[in-house]
Amino acid sequence: MKTLVIVVHPDMEGSVINKRWIQELNKHPNQYHVHQLHAVYPDEKIDVVAEQKLIEQYGKIVFQFPFYWFNCPPLLKKWLDNVLTYGWAYGSNSGYKISGKKIALAMSVGIDEDQYEPMGKYKYTLAELTRPFELTFEYVKADYRPFFAYYGIERNSSKQWIEKSIVPFMDFMDSL
Repeated sequence: MKTLVIVVHPDMEGSVINKRWIQELNKHPNQYHVHQLHAVYPDEKIDVVAEQKLIEQYGKIVFQFPFYWFNCPPLLKKWLDNVLTYGWAYGSNSGYKISGKKIALAMSVGIDEDQYEPMGKYKYTLAELTRPFELTFEYVKADYRPFFAYYGIERNSSKQWIEKSIVPFMDFMDSL
């Protein structure tokens, strides 16, 4: 079954790692459908019905984005608010259109992993900081899966560091 990858990056031209991940995904068009929200909606006016129809076609969905300000890019939050509507994604008469779909996050993270620990600079783990995503997708009865995070891109954006991410990223994508 093909996986829908919803990419949300406000500066794809300036991206180093998310752009590289997309290049890798595009090598496998029979396995992955890459949907870049900023390219489709440069004005950020989301076509809710089109997005809902797209979601309905896939059993596996990955949201790929850079993790910053301890959250997701604003367009992803807007997408969640607009697309996961009452009557479609949840509610007694909705049919829970996302129910049972495997949902996961794939994030590039600027800071090193050890900074996201109780004794680290940011005090909280990435699992704790992404809990709202987990709760959101559980609320709509999706099958929320463990996330993928590649840390340290702010400190090291060398070609070698980026290339080192490809195997674990693709292993994660293939494991859903």
